[in-house]
Amino acid sequence: MNLEWLEALRQIEREKGIDSETIILALESALLSAYKKNYTTTEEARVEVNRETGSIHVYSQIMDEKSGEIEEVEVTPRNFGRIAAQTAKQVILQRIREAERDLMFEEYREKVGDIVTGIVQQSDQRYTLVDLGKVEALLPVSEQMHGERYRHGMRVKVYIVEVRKTSKGPQILVSRTHPGLLKRLFELEVPEIAEGYVEIKAVAREPGRRSKIAVVSHDRNIDPVGACVGARGSRVRMVVNELKGEKVDIIPWKEDTGEFVSNALSPSKVKEVIIHPEEELAEVIVPDSHLSLAIGKEGQNARLAAKLTGWRIDIKSESQARDEREGYTVHADEEGEARIAASEEPGLPGETLEGVDEKPGHEGAEQGLEEVEVTEEAEEAEEAAAEEPAEDE
Repeated sequence: MNLEWLEALRQIEREKGIDSETIILALESALLSAYKKNYTTTEEARVEVNRETGSIHVYSQIMDEKSGEIEEVEVTPRNFGRIAAQTAKQVILQRIREAERDLMFEEYREKVGDIVTGIVQQSDQRYTLVDLGKVEALLPVSEQMHGERYRHGMRVKVYIVEVRKTSKGPQILVSRTHPGLLKRLFELEVPEIAEGYVEIKAVAREPGRRSKIAVVSHDRNIDPVGACVGARGSRVRMVVNELKGEKVDIIPWKEDTGEFVSNALSPSKVKEVIIHPEEELAEVIVPDSHLSLAIGKEGQNARLAAKLTGWRIDIKSESQARDEREGYTVHADEEGEARIAASEEPGLPGETLEGVDEKPGHEGAEQGLEEVEVTEEAEEAEEAAAEEPAEDE
């Protein structure tokens, strides 16, 4: 071992980004194991690699028979250089592989939530392998767009969902269905989004079929929807092409929940939005001719609007809403008539007719009135009787 291998370590450090001191420490540990394995010894030993010359020395702790003190002496075997060279080669290669795996893991872990371009290598029933250059990524069937075929050599943009650390290196899981893919594609195509003038507030996707995004502008001179659409639809067309024809609705985000829900149901027109905060429900009234448009095919438009806004949406046509309101009015009128009829009963204002019949003590009240009339007649008879003797006298 000499300066040449030490210089080789420093070159590896520059090219691979691996700390040479880490490799030397690992080499010392491996050489100590090799020494104990090839040279039977009971003494405590250590291996030291000179950082300046590259020479290797083995030291052992031996007790001095005269003084009884433990001394450290060099016990480097003569043919230890051959063993050291073989061990050094194995340790360096192993450390290089481990360091490259660690660096690759750290590199792609920072890219979680971003999109990368890869080349399809092979595809089977479980997953599709996508070559990202330094490593291959897994595209599971659950993360593949329905009806999309992945041919060998096909270039495709994927969204990094997760990076796992394994003994064979980083395992990268990617997706073509994640809502983040749509958001990142717009960031690539729309400079105003990348620069922060326009912000994507929410995304709702049904991969391969239709999506909705809500955008807002932080510059009053920039139209967020127009910026995302581009001249003659050039920008949104690039996104749609990458997603193999998936339709994208771009709507303006509003802080007011009613306006936001109304926009989210585009292209349908909305007459009125009634918000029920305690139920997290938005009751939406649309023209009769727009009911099917608001709901969408198999409820797709309403479903995407609910995902985008985070509110449950109940859609009704004008005629349905009118019928419900008229039904409540008729019921209220019937109650009102009943109350008026009840108020005509003497002494019991405001009670319903049924309530009067069933009210306890009503018969006692009638009996009390009869007793008052009888008492008055008795008093008049007594007065007349008292006057008659006086007239005879």
